[in-house]
Amino acid sequence: MNEKQLIKGCIKGERQAQEQLYQLFSARMFAICLRYTKAQQEAEDVLQESFIKVFKQIKSYKGEASLVFWIKRIVINTALNSQRGKLYLYPMVDVEELKTTYEEAHDVADYTMEELMQLVKDLPDSSQIIFNLYAIEGYKHQEIAELLNISVGTSKSQYSRAKALLRERMKGNKVKYGKG
Repeated sequence: MNEKQLIKGCIKGERQAQEQLYQLFSARMFAICLRYTKAQQEAEDVLQESFIKVFKQIKSYKGEASLVFWIKRIVINTALNSQRGKLYLYPMVDVEELKTTYEEAHDVADYTMEELMQLVKDLPDSSQIIFNLYAIEGYKHQEIAELLNISVGTSKSQYSRAKALLRERMKGNKVKYGKG
């Protein structure tokens, strides 16, 4: 089935079309879920909830954006909603904007993608979510502020906090594991 046939089949509630759509996009969307959750089981729950929403809302898909982008927005919003209650457990405090030095920028090359993603996963929830939205998903601070119902300044400070924590942890891992 092509994409249009898949969409029509999903609108009609055809299980085969739904399964094919899920198979086509689930791996990519699961990777997004993992960036916003702390545990694999939690990511699986977010993925399942996301696809339930996709199937319920697919009749509203207008084709203005690509299907993968439309699904990705649902997945990100679902992941954010699952984390929203946890954000208030961690204070969002303003921190000074820190500049990356030449040496620190090159430290990233010492890590595999899996190691870097684990460092991001280990950030406090509020910093992790904002780091993911800004650095990985490409949202602007204004968009993040609207999504999370926070100020632009809070988004910027949490992003700075995430970068500072990542730098600190990378330095600690460098010493601990003998990298560099």
